[in-house]
Amino acid sequence: MAKNINKAISGKRGDSVRSDCYFEIELTNSGGIKLDIKSKVQSMYGESIKEMILGMSKFFGLKNAKILCEDNGALPLVLAARFELAVKRLLPDLKKEYLLPIIKQNLYSTKKDQLRRSRLYLPGNEPKFFVNAGLHSPDGIILDLEDSVSPSEKDAAQLLVRNALRSVDFYNSERMVRINQLPKGLDDLKFIIPHNVNVILVPKCESAEQIHLLEKEVDRLKKRYKVQNPIYFMPIIESALGVIKAYEIATASNNICSLAIGLEDYTADIGTQRTNEGRESIFARQMLINAAKAAGIQAIDTVFSDVSDMEALRQSVIEAKSLGFEGKGCIHPRQIQVVHEAFAPTVEEIEKAKKIVFAFEEAEKKGLGVVSLGSKMIDPPVVKRAIRTIDLAILNNLLDKNWRE
Repeated sequence: MAKNINKAISGKRGDSVRSDCYFEIELTNSGGIKLDIKSKVQSMYGESIKEMILGMSKFFGLKNAKILCEDNGALPLVLAARFELAVKRLLPDLKKEYLLPIIKQNLYSTKKDQLRRSRLYLPGNEPKFFVNAGLHSPDGIILDLEDSVSPSEKDAAQLLVRNALRSVDFYNSERMVRINQLPKGLDDLKFIIPHNVNVILVPKCESAEQIHLLEKEVDRLKKRYKVQNPIYFMPIIESALGVIKAYEIATASNNICSLAIGLEDYTADIGTQRTNEGRESIFARQMLINAAKAAGIQAIDTVFSDVSDMEALRQSVIEAKSLGFEGKGCIHPRQIQVVHEAFAPTVEEIEKAKKIVFAFEEAEKKGLGVVSLGSKMIDPPVVKRAIRTIDLAILNNLLDKNWRE
């Protein structure tokens, strides 16, 4: 970032930049607004870009300024965020927000037990990844404000993520944001709470107090902006202390839907190296799973960092499933299908689930208070797990939705 009393910049420039833009704004004493627009799509969208910049200038009260815009195919949500950032770097006391209309496709809500097999991480300051992410059909899309964003670009990511929540079609993927480590992450909340975020990821969580602090601020903002849809929390356990306090964290709020583990930071914290075999993290993973299950929420596994080795990823997911994990982080779209397939139930699991559901339904018809399958008693958690297995089988086209017929 470069800035002086009269000039500020934002965005990215250069031949390798795509779906992004660069702004320089310099305040002047007279002459009105002087625009210099260099756009790769000048012939098609030059006039609309000009109108948008002039409209934003008026909105923010700029009367005399030299404005340079270098556009490399940026969408309106990106142009708006980059322009607003340059203005606010120039005028840091300015409180106004330039909000594009929220698209109707983004008004859906979520559930606490929503399927969360895959979560695709997207760096919050890289808008080129935003638009098509939903087409890969992850269960969730994470717009990241934390580790993938450099300290000098945190303010840029906040505005881009805010605009993405309003303007990008997520194709019904759960809309997630990873905020910064608390307490800094509390400042991120005003950029996401009013804009229909579904799940907030809480990095490096180490105590129930952090969740209480988060919940208090979320509740305040929900009330202020009249937000009705539920917003859930997914603490990420990334340290030895976090592992020891996993159950305390898991039960800190009714809004916690899942516990996730982050093994890059965890292994560094305990002074070892992360391996594909995962022997060094088995204690932490099992502690997290037990804490999540005891709290009645989901356990979510860490990301798999080798995006070229699909077979190793598949084996990692199969192992995670066998331990009790219900989902895994993804850092590349190509990982999503493998994760979904590996979490899918086997033929044996599907057949067993069908028998359990049939036995339960038959017992209900007869008004029986006790359900059994052969010599084994079936309790409600077993039935619930069987129904989830069948739902997964249908999602993976392993079972027809009319399977009872």
